[in-house]
Amino acid sequence: MRYLIIFMFTFFCYTGKAAAYVGPGLGLGVIGAIFGVIATVILAIIGLFWYPLKRLYRNIHSKLTHSRSDDDS
Repeated sequence: MRYLIIFMFTFFCYTGKAAAYVGPGLGLGVIGAIFGVIATVILAIIGLFWYPLKRLYRNIHSKLTHSRSDDDS
């Protein structure tokens, strides 16, 4: 078992030459996709909190407005 672990460690740590090229088009596409995913997550979190708070504010504001108009009459 010990030799298997040593073999696996050396096998996965060995790196050969990578014959790959990431051009500017592909690189910008990856960066754009990453920013898109991040923006989507942030907007989803904002949406989960903003709209319920907005509805709560609107309900409180309308109740206060109706109670003030009832007091004035």
